[in-house]
Amino acid sequence: MAETREAAIGRELVIIPSKTNTWLALIFGLVFAVGVAVGIYGFIVGQEHIYGVTREVPWGILISTYVFFVVTSTGLCLTSSIGHVFGLQSLMPIASRSIFLAIATITAGFAVIAFELANPWRMAIYNIISPNPTSNIWWMGTLYGAYLFFMLVEFALLKLGHHRKAGLAGLMGVIAGVAAHSNLGAVFGLVNAKEFWHGPYMPIYFIASAMMSGGAAIIFFTWLAYKVNGWQMEPKMEKALQVTGKIYALLLAVVMFFTIWKILAGLAGHPPGKYEATMALIAGPFAFNFWFFEVGLGLVLPFIVILAVKARNIPAMAIVSGVALLSIFVMRYDLVVLGQIVPHYHGLQIVDMPHFYSYSPTFLEWLVVLGGFGLCGMLFFMGERIFKGHLDEH
Repeated sequence: MAETREAAIGRELVIIPSKTNTWLALIFGLVFAVGVAVGIYGFIVGQEHIYGVTREVPWGILISTYVFFVVTSTGLCLTSSIGHVFGLQSLMPIASRSIFLAIATITAGFAVIAFELANPWRMAIYNIISPNPTSNIWWMGTLYGAYLFFMLVEFALLKLGHHRKAGLAGLMGVIAGVAAHSNLGAVFGLVNAKEFWHGPYMPIYFIASAMMSGGAAIIFFTWLAYKVNGWQMEPKMEKALQVTGKIYALLLAVVMFFTIWKILAGLAGHPPGKYEATMALIAGPFAFNFWFFEVGLGLVLPFIVILAVKARNIPAMAIVSGVALLSIFVMRYDLVVLGQIVPHYHGLQIVDMPHFYSYSPTFLEWLVVLGGFGLCGMLFFMGERIFKGHLDEH
C-alpha cells in the first residue's frame, strides 16, 4: 500500500498524498507524448497515409474517442451538479474531483479531435472571425468552449472557497453542457443521409447516456484515488458514492430502455439503411461488441451488481463501473462507425458495391487514442497530487 501521512500542525491538518500519483502521472504523460508524436507525424506526412479512414467511412476511432471523452465530461458535470449546484448535500463531497475530471476528460477529447482534423488551428480562428450559426459543428465548438470555460471558473472558485459563486458558474456550465451535448447528438441525428443516426432520438439519448457515463466515472475514479493514496474513505464520501450508485443504476435502466427501442425502431418495417445497420449490430460484424460489451458488461452487469449490493459495496460498484467505462468506449465506437458502413445505394443492386463498407483502426490511430487516455490519466493523477486528493472540499 502506498505510504501516506497526515500531520496536525497547530490547528491545521496537512494532507500529503501518495507519491504514487506522481509516478503514475509520469507514466501516463509518456503515453500522451507518444500520441502527440504520432499526431504531429500525421500532420507532416498526411493523415490519409497513417489513418484507416476512407472516403466512404470518413469518421473513425478518433471521432468515437472524442465523443467518449466529451460525453463522459458532460456526464460528470451533470451528475455532480445535483449536489453542488442544486443543493443535494449528500453529493457535495464528490463535487471538486468530479469537476476536475470533467475538465480533464474534455481536454483529452479536444486533444484527440485536434489530431483527427487536418488543420485544427483553423477551427479556433474561423470559429471567431467567420461564424456559421447554421452549422451544428460550429455550435459544437462554441458551446463546448463555453462549457470548458465555466468548468474552469467553477473549479477555481471552489478552490478559493467562493462556493456561492462557484454554484452560479456551475449552473452556467450545466446549461452550456446540456446545450453542447444535445447539439452533439444533433450532429448525428440531423444527418439525413445516414439512416442509422437520423432522427430526434439522438440528442435525448446523448444526454441520458452522458449521465450514465458520468456516474460510472465518478464511482470508479473516486475509489481509484483513495486506493492509490492508501486512504480510508470517510463516511460522507461513502454516502455520496452510494447515492451516485443509485443514480447510476437508474440511468442504466433508462439507457436500456433507449437501447431496446433503438433496436425495435431499426427492425420494424425494414426501414432502408437503418434495418441493415441494425442487423449488423445485433447479428452481424458488430454483434460481439453489442452483446458482450454494450449490453453485457456496459448495462446488465453493473445494473445487477448495484442492485445486488444495494449500492453499498463501494469496491464492487467501482470495479463494474471501470468495466462499464471500457464498454461505453466500445459503445461510442459502434455508434460512430456503424452509421457509415451501409452504402448509400445499397438497395439498387449495383455491381461490385459491397454489402457493408469496411473500416479498421490502424496501429497509429490506436496510439493517438492511447495518447488521449494518457493525457486524461496524467491530469487526473496530477490533480490528486496538486490538490491533495480534493479533500479540502469535504
